[in-house]
Amino acid sequence: MEKKILIETSARHVHLTAEHIEILFGKGHELTFKKALSQPGQFACEERVDVVGPKNTIKNISILGPARKASQVEVSLSDARTLGITAPIRESGDVAGSAGCKIVGPCGEVELAEGVIAAKRHIHVTPAEAAELGVSDKQIVEVKTTGERGLTFGEVVVRVNENFSAAMHIDTDESNAAAMKPGEYGIVIA
Repeated sequence: MEKKILIETSARHVHLTAEHIEILFGKGHELTFKKALSQPGQFACEERVDVVGPKNTIKNISILGPARKASQVEVSLSDARTLGITAPIRESGDVAGSAGCKIVGPCGEVELAEGVIAAKRHIHVTPAEAAELGVSDKQIVEVKTTGERGLTFGEVVVRVNENFSAAMHIDTDESNAAAMKPGEYGIVIA
């Protein structure tokens, strides 16, 4: 039996601390819900920021809520080149030693000493979904796409948590390489 997983494209985005939200958008500001994301409790915000690197600026980048313990910028490797930044491929939250950037909002700016990464491709699943797929937390698997430009993604990390919803996340470079369309599934090869 094929073990299928929904594949979603995660475009460039920013996660912010409550402190940085106030610096960028004003004292007492809270993020404004725009739409729910597939992972429970996560949402896209109405607010946008500009990310400034040594070479260029990418304007109007989405912020994902809720507020986090550490601010982080997730970009594709193409975005990183545009910014003039070397972004390591890491799991979300693993920003130690990564490149920094400036984040600019309507009321101020924040200089991150580190925090710019290209997110490692990953699968979110609950423990029950992991059991169905025959995978475990932190396991590295492959996922085969079957579309017009089908390919097999290697080095996909499995993340298991009761609060997750089954989905694989890839960035826009990866999605474009496989010509992914919304609602497409991949086959997990454990």
